[in-house]
This record gives sequence, structure tokens and C-alpha cells, in this order.
Amino acid sequence: MEIIEILSKEFTLKNWQVENTVKLLDDGNTVPFIARYRKEATGSLDDQILRSLADRLTYLRNLSETKEKVKAAIEEQGALTEELAAAIDAAATLTELEDLYRPYKKKRKTRASVAKEKGLAPLADMIYEQSPDSKEPLALAEEFINLELGVETAEDALAGAMDIIAEKISDDADIRKRMRFVCMAHGILTVKAADEDLDVYEMYADYSEALSKIPGHRILAINRGENEKKLKVSIDFDREKAMFIISKNHIKEGSPSTETVRLAAEDAYTRLIFPSIEREIRNELTDKASTSAIGVFSSNLKQLLMQPPVKNNVTIGLDPGYRTGCKVAVIDGTGKVLDTDVIYPAPPHNKIEEAKKKITALVKKYSVKNFAIGNGTASHETEVFAADLIKELNCGITYMIVNEAGASVYSASKLAAEEFPDFDVSLRSAVSIARRLQDPLAELVKIDPKAIGVGQYQHDMPQAQLSSALDGVVESCVNYVGVDLNTASAPLLSRISGLSSTVAKNIVAYREENGSFKSRAELKKVSKLGPKAFEQCAGFLRIVDGKNPLDATAVHPESYDTAEKLIQKCGYTKDSIKTGGIKGISEKIEKKGIINLAEELSVGVPTLTDIASELEKPGRDPRDELPPPLLRTDIMSMEDLKPDMVITGTVRNVIDFGAFVDIGVHQDGLVHISQITDRFIKHPSEVLKVGDIVTVKVLSVDVAKKRISLTMKKD
Repeated sequence: MEIIEILSKEFTLKNWQVENTVKLLDDGNTVPFIARYRKEATGSLDDQILRSLADRLTYLRNLSETKEKVKAAIEEQGALTEELAAAIDAAATLTELEDLYRPYKKKRKTRASVAKEKGLAPLADMIYEQSPDSKEPLALAEEFINLELGVETAEDALAGAMDIIAEKISDDADIRKRMRFVCMAHGILTVKAADEDLDVYEMYADYSEALSKIPGHRILAINRGENEKKLKVSIDFDREKAMFIISKNHIKEGSPSTETVRLAAEDAYTRLIFPSIEREIRNELTDKASTSAIGVFSSNLKQLLMQPPVKNNVTIGLDPGYRTGCKVAVIDGTGKVLDTDVIYPAPPHNKIEEAKKKITALVKKYSVKNFAIGNGTASHETEVFAADLIKELNCGITYMIVNEAGASVYSASKLAAEEFPDFDVSLRSAVSIARRLQDPLAELVKIDPKAIGVGQYQHDMPQAQLSSALDGVVESCVNYVGVDLNTASAPLLSRISGLSSTVAKNIVAYREENGSFKSRAELKKVSKLGPKAFEQCAGFLRIVDGKNPLDATAVHPESYDTAEKLIQKCGYTKDSIKTGGIKGISEKIEKKGIINLAEELSVGVPTLTDIASELEKPGRDPRDELPPPLLRTDIMSMEDLKPDMVITGTVRNVIDFGAFVDIGVHQDGLVHISQITDRFIKHPSEVLKVGDIVTVKVLSVDVAKKRISLTMKKD
């Protein structure tokens, strides 16, 4: 119950919402399923909150389990007191728990442990007590000379006792907690050059910034510089402040032992406490920076995956290249490959006229509407060629430069080899580039999200945490949109709630053997797709022109009876769904009173609202409601850009310090965070997201360094 209360407080939720959510998760339900089909149980929590809650639940359960292990370990030593047990139970983080366990944890050989083996613990206790009536420490130490144990002099005994005192002070959980807090509030991160050639790290040659203010992207940049041995990094903290904190807890004035304990405390701080605190704080800063960067990456990935598709158009994908030529793939409106070729419009071949003839023939043969051009090597020359040809043809063709990040990863993958066994790697890339324009979501799910390139410092983050977050984004997007059961690829199906990659392949195999699915119920015949998997996946899989019109909607099979009763009560028939949806059903529900109708149908209001929405617009694609992608017909180069020129562009990446915008010149321009809007914003994502079509003004252009500075501010 304690965990439920903690989660309720942290997420500002009612206890029943958290209890129900935890039960649903424990019962093996996926986040997309809970978010879409268990709204009454959770109070309509969205998938983002559900994922955060699930992650926090795992952390708290792990913390609780670790607390019991720690108490058991201390109990074994006969050292567990009621006070210590209460402190362990109250620990809010694993770090606090580690501090409490530190004095009882089996340590590797330390100076203190060696001193204890020599029988010096009683001497340490006598000195640490700092009694006003005690002898001088050196006089006390005389009594502990023991040649057999290696304590040859009083000085040796005293040194060993001071090591024990230093470790005792270092193990003080309250000191560490206080020191960590004060250091984070007042410490300074200091960076120095460690190499003559700093390259991109030049600004950090002699740099310092308050720990409390340094932004995450700077932490990650500095860490990378340190890992590359270009920078030396340390934390500066006022030693007097630190010693005041320690003295307050451990030093008693007026004893012959006071100065000895003070020296031991200084040793504890210098040798044990501060190096540890420094590591912990830097780890904490890195963790926070990584979490923030993963959040930005996740947000960018979501926007990229949710880009509106360019549907039903025959498209030519162009994968540019110099020596090996430009690979060409023609795909129909469903992504099926119709034709392939290779052209050489760029240096060193420059076979422009021959290339024009080949592409013109393909355009006429297949009624091509769009060109999708990869943004890699020779992209500029290929775009010039395509723009010239579009002018000559004058038949309404448009083109778009497609970010091909990850295309080579996909092309060389086992999946691509299975999909196109007769194509070489570069032809597979051309197909992928064309499909990215047609349906970004369906194509990009085939690629490791980390390879898509809409983040920052992704290689410096905890890879397991990054992969988990990005996989969650992909899963969320795929299930939000839904997929056509009869056309979806196995990789796309494997992202559907409740479906493993094995079951996804089994669905495709069943489809190939038995033909198209006629109903969702037929899914139950698929090998290894049991009742639980069917419950989780069915609502997200669509069947167009199936036996039951409801199979084309996001209405879950468990709610078919409710949907049919609702249709009857509102005076319609199920066949109305086939003819573009039941228009006006929401108005009829409103007139009848949605609460009364929900009670009559024994269903919750959120579910009834969702059913009505699906009946009005069956199989709707939520991406269609977004602004369409920016397609071009002509070209510009960096040399054409002039200050104050106003251009329309597409946001390609949003990062902590600004956003990169594609303005059609093969070099994205940077809109610094200070140039995004006239009002103050903490992060560019407050205003911009990947895929936004924006109007920008050129501030400056540096052709040599390939830098374009843009602004979105109004004059």
C-alpha cells in the first residue's frame, strides 16, 4: 500500500487510479492497451503517464526489495536497531540507502580495516570520544604498541587509529547527504584543456559553471570531451564549508584529542568523502542530462514517426551516389516495388541526358507523382538534376529531400535481405527512401530508433534506458495509428500491443498461406496467438472490406455488442460504417444524454465516446489531421541565401539549444533558442516539434563553414 500512496502523491492521482493501473500492468496488459481500452479503470490516463508510472513502479519495487536485503544483512551482523531500521524504511532513493548501508557493508581491504586487524579499534574509540579528561592521543597510543601485530611505535598506533576515525566519519550517512546537497547547490564544475588540439571542445579550454545551473547538453558535451581525453574535469567546492559540516557532527572542542580528530576529519574529507561525492554528483548530473536528452530524442522521434504520409502516389526513390551512380526504385501507392534502375547524373560520370531519358520513361510508364531524394552523398547534384527534369516535364511532379539516417543500417540488415533477396544494398536503400516519404511510420519501424538521427549525444547515454524509451515511443505511435492486418509487414506488426516478433511472422505466414484475413476473429487461428495476445492486439489491427464493418475501426471486439446496440438505438444500421461512417451519431448520443445511454449499455462514458468517434470516422488515420509535408519543385543553394531572406522550411531536429530547419539548400540552418520566439522559453520543444513547417528569416550565412543562422522572431 505504501508504494501506491507514493505513486499517487508523485503523479497527483487518486489511489484507485494507481491501484487499478498497477493491477492491469501486473496482469500482463500493455501500456497501449490500457491507455486505449481501459480508460474507466485508470481515469483515462494517457500512455505517457502510464509508461512513467510503470517505470517508477519498477524503481520503487526494486528499492523496497533492496531495503529488505539491507536490513537482513545488517541483522546478520547483530547491528540492526529500531532507529536504523526506521531510517532504512524511510530512505527515498537507492543512494540514501547505500549511505545507510555503507558502515555495515563488507569492504575491500582499506587502511581502516588493516588498523582494526592490528587491534587499534579501541584506541580509535577512545580518541574519537574526545573526553576533556583523556590523555594526549600519543600517550594513549603507547599502550597499543604490539610488535607481533606490526604496531612498532606509538606513532604507528596513532596513525592507524586516525584511519579508523576517518572511515567512521566517511561512513556517516547524514554527513554524506548534507555534503551532497550543499555541494550541488554551491559547487562549480571546472574544465581545463588536456590536449593542444581541442577541435570542437575549444570553448571548454578554460571553463567553469555552477553545478546548479549547468544545462544537460553541456554536461554531455563535456563528458564526451573528457572521454576523448581532450578535457580534464573536476568539481570545486569550498573546503571550509565542507569542514564546518563535518566539525558540527564529529568534533568536540576542549579535549586533548580534538586536534587529532580534526586531522582525521580532514583526511576523511580529502581522501574518502569528497572523491566519492564528486563521482556521485557527476553521475547524477549525467543521469539527469541523459534523461532530459532521452526525453528530447523521444519527443523528436514521435513527431517524425507521426509525419503525415504522402498516400496513394507512385513515387520514385533516389539514393544518390557519385562513383556507383544514383540507385532508382519506383514504388506504387502501397509501397510495392514496380521497377528499379541506376542513373549517373553526378560527377564523375555526368550522364545527365541518359539519366533524364531513363527517369522520363519511368515517369510516363508508371504515372509517377513524387520524387523522394536521399540527403546523403551527391544529394545536391541529384536534386539539381531532379528539379531541372521536373521543369522540363511540367506535369505536376514534386520532390522532397528525405533524411536517410538509418537507411544503410536497414539495407544491410537481415530483415532487408529477407524482404528484397534479389536487390543489392543500395537498391534497398532507394526503396526505403521512397517508402519514408509515403509512410514514415511503416518504414521507420524497421530501423533501430537510435539510428534515425533526431537526438543529441545519443551514443553517450545509457543505451538500455535509451532503447527502452525509444521502443516505447515506436510502440505508442504504431498502436495510436493502427495497422492494416492484411498489408502490414512483420516488423510493423511486431510493434502492435501483445505481439512478439515470432507471432508477427506467424501472422504474415498465415496470410501468405490462407489469403487475406476476413475477420479479426480469424487471428485466433494463428500459431502461438493465444487469448491474451488476441485481447491485447485485436483493437489495433484493421481489416478493410472484411465480413464485419467494425473490424475496420478501432472498436475492440469486446465492445462489438455495445457498438451494435448503440447503432440500433440511434436508428442506424451497421452497413452505414462501410459508406464512410455514421455521420451525426455523436449529436444523437448528446440528445439522448451520454450518461444515461452509457448506463443503459452498461459501459463507461469514455468507452462510449471512443466507440461513437470510431463509428463516425471508421479507420481514420490521425496523421491526416496534421499539416502535410513540404514538397518542392525547385532548388536553391547556400550561395543563393542572403541576410533577411524569408524562407519556408521543415524542422528536422529539436535540441536543447535550438532547432535545425531544412530550408532546401542541403545544409540545415540553426534557429538558436534565443531566436525562436519573442517570449522566454526554457526549451525549444515548447514551441517547435520535428516536422513543423515554419517561416524563417536568414540572419547570416557562412558558406566555408557550412553554417546558416536563422530566426523566427517577428521584426
